[in-house]
Amino acid sequence: MSCSSGSNEKNTQSEQENAATESPAAAAAPAADEGTGIGPVKNVSLGAEIDQALADKGKAVFESKCTACHKFGERYVGPDLAGVTERRKPEWIMNMVLNPQEMVQQDPTAKELLGEFMTQMPNQNLTEDEARSVLEYFRTQTKK
Repeated sequence: MSCSSGSNEKNTQSEQENAATESPAAAAAPAADEGTGIGPVKNVSLGAEIDQALADKGKAVFESKCTACHKFGERYVGPDLAGVTERRKPEWIMNMVLNPQEMVQQDPTAKELLGEFMTQMPNQNLTEDEARSVLEYFRTQTKK
């Protein structure tokens, strides 16, 4: 048996109204409860320093698979990726790269991005190693 009180319904409505009036900048920041996304990656260990060899591999993967839709420093078909590692958790980024279909179906942030950009990110069939190298490359592309 489930129970619902009027105060809970009012709080939910109020929360929805507040969410609807947030600025686009606030929507771009990760929510406090944002997790790691939906997919195979549960934990990513990042070194304090950039692994340049890994980042170079990631740049090559990015240039061959991603530049048709993504740029750094500008909105394109997909979101601006400059500073993405400052806005999203590493696990979320890798899961979005590896599992875009399920992410837009189940992850609130990915759903919001689909609604904003109106384009489903295709699955590029990257391996986890390739996705990790792309993440390392993203770490070199901070906002300026």
